[in-house]
Amino acid sequence: MGDGDDFLPGDGPSSGISVSLTAGTLQAIRERVGRRGVSAYLERAAQRQIERDNLDELIADFEKAHGPADAEAVAAKRAKLTGSAPESGAAA
Repeated sequence: MGDGDDFLPGDGPSSGISVSLTAGTLQAIRERVGRRGVSAYLERAAQRQIERDNLDELIADFEKAHGPADAEAVAAKRAKLTGSAPESGAAA
């Protein structure tokens, strides 16, 4: 891959790299997906982390422009989405 190539997470050709993991983390991954599923598992985990990082950036930008979200409103919307009762004093 060249430096000028632009790919979205999950797109483009595969590229081999070296990654260091603690023995316990690697063992837990292998127990879930087997020895041959480690790369695919790490790819999916990295994509989810990128999505979370992007969402954190969007939330930070929103809060910078509009202030923090109202905790009670967030709890009410969360309860509506999950079908559960809103928690009193729930943090966003």
